[in-house]
Amino acid sequence: MPQAPDADEIVERLPDPVMVIAAGDLTDPSDRTITFANAAAQTLLRIPAEGAPLVSVLRHPRLLEAVDEGLADGGAEAAYETYGAQPRWWRALLRPLPDTPGGLKQVLLILRDETDARRNERMRADFLANASHELRTPLASLTGFVETLQGHAKDDPAARDRFLAIMAAQAGRMARLIDDLLSLSRIELNEHIPPSGEVDINAAVHDVMSASGPIHAQRGVKITPNLPSPPAMALGDRDQVVQVLQNLIDNAAKYSPTGGEVRVEVLLAPAGAAAVPSRAGAARLSLLTPDTPVGHYVIIRVSDDGPGIARQNLPRLSERFYRVEGQKSGERLGTGLGLAIVKHIVNRHRGGLVVESAEGQGTTFTAYFPVTH
Repeated sequence: MPQAPDADEIVERLPDPVMVIAAGDLTDPSDRTITFANAAAQTLLRIPAEGAPLVSVLRHPRLLEAVDEGLADGGAEAAYETYGAQPRWWRALLRPLPDTPGGLKQVLLILRDETDARRNERMRADFLANASHELRTPLASLTGFVETLQGHAKDDPAARDRFLAIMAAQAGRMARLIDDLLSLSRIELNEHIPPSGEVDINAAVHDVMSASGPIHAQRGVKITPNLPSPPAMALGDRDQVVQVLQNLIDNAAKYSPTGGEVRVEVLLAPAGAAAVPSRAGAARLSLLTPDTPVGHYVIIRVSDDGPGIARQNLPRLSERFYRVEGQKSGERLGTGLGLAIVKHIVNRHRGGLVVESAEGQGTTFTAYFPVTH
């Protein structure tokens, strides 16, 4: 029968920081010593395995109070936050241990990092709050016009037709928002699973142009492709790559002036090519960078000559529901989820996303996907 591992070895390999704290005088807060710290605690707190004064290592008042409670009462628990380059949330669990032969009180301290759970919970709360707000606005508009049509406007044909047109537009906005929310949820659900298919990017561009080109042409916006030969082949999910192209082209067309042009360029290039600026004098920001770059990528650049985006707004472009000030009303109103969808799709494909823009000179979005082998 195999021999069970030593208990000390098990504690040493635990991913959570574990410490033993001893105290002689419970009335003296400075009389607290870390008599044992496993490898995780040593790495996190930069302390030796034993002998460090507690107050020189852990200074959070709530945590020190919990240690005192654990030494005095035999058990305690505390949640606290630490600050630095990135704030972190911790839960401290304290459990009693037998006194030492010398009569020192002892308590076991376990630290659990709850940062990811807290961040996810905050993201869910923010997402629900934003989604509720975005849905409530068109719903309030619909309710108001229904009440108006039930009142004095019901006998006014001109007003009735105008209000019904507005109601149809608001209902369409709600439908688009719900569709985008569902799409984003589906993408996030499978974001950890990289796609394994093959996508002809040239064909994908032609499909998007065939579907939406006539609509943009009605506004006088021309879509101009610049595609490689032979076609560029990317590793990916075809439907999702088409969704990226659709969102980027529609976004560029929406902000292009009447008679403007949206340029779609596709090229096959080494990884570093995506980092080369394509708009002279424009502010440039990487919204997403692959964790493990590969040798070559299919690079897709979508450019417009619209109003451009101020430098300070670039970092927030891929946030859910974020829209630049001054572009939150009128005919350009969208759901605020398009670029969030693009970013999550590109992330699932282990690619990258870059934005370049200058106020009054237009914007370029660059998405790049790994090539097939």
